[in-house]
Amino acid sequence: MRRGNISLGDIQCKECGTTVPHGERYLATDEADGEEVEEGGTIAYYCVECAIKKGFAAYKEEKDERVLTFFPDSDF
Repeated sequence: MRRGNISLGDIQCKECGTTVPHGERYLATDEADGEEVEEGGTIAYYCVECAIKKGFAAYKEEKDERVLTFFPDSDF
């Protein structure tokens, strides 16, 4: 399960290892054996850039604005 969050400054990205700064967005997702799962598994944290690279996030145009979504396959 994917969850978009706001960092308190103590979250480290699993992919690139950087600390997500306070107030920045990040993705928390449940993973088992390196694959995303709905329930169970361990929680993996990704900065926005790494979430986009892995296909977990994307920018969409909505009402002439660029909006970040952690659910790129769905229409919101």
